[in-house]
Amino acid sequence: MQTLLLASLVSLSLLVGNPDKPTTLNQTEKGFKSLFDGKTSKGWHVYGNKSGGEAWKVEDGVLHLDAAYKKANKGNGGGDLITDAAYENFHLKMEWKISPNGNSGIIFYAQEDTAKYKESWWTGPEMQVLDNDGHSDGKIIKHRAGNLYDLVEGKEGVVKPVGEWNLAEVISNKGKLELLLNGVVVVSTTYGDENWKNLIAGSKFKTKPDFGKLFKGHIALQDHGNDVYFRNIRIKQL
Repeated sequence: MQTLLLASLVSLSLLVGNPDKPTTLNQTEKGFKSLFDGKTSKGWHVYGNKSGGEAWKVEDGVLHLDAAYKKANKGNGGGDLITDAAYENFHLKMEWKISPNGNSGIIFYAQEDTAKYKESWWTGPEMQVLDNDGHSDGKIIKHRAGNLYDLVEGKEGVVKPVGEWNLAEVISNKGKLELLLNGVVVVSTTYGDENWKNLIAGSKFKTKPDFGKLFKGHIALQDHGNDVYFRNIRIKQL
């Protein structure tokens, strides 16, 4: 009986995996390309700064924004980390973990023209990354984890407790946008149409003339000044 029980537990652990260790692409991820090799920040750079980003550390297969490092260096070394490449229609997947009281985000379709746009969020919509219970944004509708930040409120009861890994997905394809958190569709909307224009007009982004108007751009991991962790970042172009 003990042998049988042990064998069952081993089989279960193989199926579930270790939540504290990064996983690798498998057969069910056919068509996906890794955007983070787990060892270096190759393929990424800080918005508007090809040589910066020392506060973004690579540790055991994880990209970590080290807030203490940034603070010790008087704010230097940080900034939103964005992909070198730009993407149009895609299915993006990654895991994130936020620190207590922390705030960050997954920005997409960001335009890197620093002469016109000071920050990546001036042009790119964001899937919110947040400690809902510890950060003040958690009290604001459309600012909670998994929301399409300040545009669309997301389904509740899906995010995991602070300090645990969450699986985020962004599927943007020919005018349809879906955000998934831990396998659940939390936001489903359209973009580029009248509905989209109305969402922007009713948001804080209405003062940014090019926000959400260009649908090919960079993916950015937001530096909001708090420790945040990302891993298993991959994309499938549609």
